[in-house]
Amino acid sequence: MLSTLLIAGLPSMRLVDIIDIVFVAILFYQLYKLIKGTAAINIFLGIIAIYFLWKIVRLLEMELLSEILGQFISVGVIALIVVFQPEIRRFLLLLGTPSFIRKKNRFMLFKLVFTKDNSLHVDPIIQACQRMSSDRTGALIVLTKKNELPTFINTGEVIDAGISKSLLETIFFKNSPLHDGAIIITDNRVRAARCILPVSANRNIPIDLGLRHRSAIGITEQSDAISIIVSEQTGNISWCKAGNIKVNVTPVQLRNFLEEEFIYEKKAQN
Repeated sequence: MLSTLLIAGLPSMRLVDIIDIVFVAILFYQLYKLIKGTAAINIFLGIIAIYFLWKIVRLLEMELLSEILGQFISVGVIALIVVFQPEIRRFLLLLGTPSFIRKKNRFMLFKLVFTKDNSLHVDPIIQACQRMSSDRTGALIVLTKKNELPTFINTGEVIDAGISKSLLETIFFKNSPLHDGAIIITDNRVRAARCILPVSANRNIPIDLGLRHRSAIGITEQSDAISIIVSEQTGNISWCKAGNIKVNVTPVQLRNFLEEEFIYEKKAQN
């Protein structure tokens, strides 16, 4: 009897309601994929928290607090457009891409997006950096984490090849057409080369560090990626994380750093 009353008291679920929920889930999933691994994800989660708090306050009929939160949300929409301008632009471009519908992974809403394999083949990267350092071959390597940097991958030449010492050295060889710019590595694949990265506007960067180092810092300011630089002038190896740069590191120090940041996975060399 009690269960019958409870079921009768629940609102009926229509087909249009299910479709509504599915489309909202798709929208939030795509937004998450665009901003994951960036500083914007914290703002996004904060906005969602405030919105649900506002709903709870309205449900409890707390009029004063509800009015304050309501005004904050209504005025904050304009601020959100300014803050999320790059992400909104990327989202609209994504919707306009013909291949958007064909990519089946876009609609795997229940995929475990929070359990991405964060392993890295460290050995070929260390060996290539050591060789390029001794030859004073300039290099800029970006290692992605949660944010796969699709926007920056599209600025370069897509390769999508496995990591190897010879491949990295070939790309950054001075006479190679791909040596200028950065390579982006995701899931142990060299996704693209000759990528254009944002240049940091930080005025505290030492003046002796050039555009390659500023680009390496810039990409880590805007995402959770790790960047590695080999100086063409000095041969020094440096790494960047969260807008901070560590210069003149040894191959052993670089290995220790990468093994702390990623799950170490050794790959047999040919």
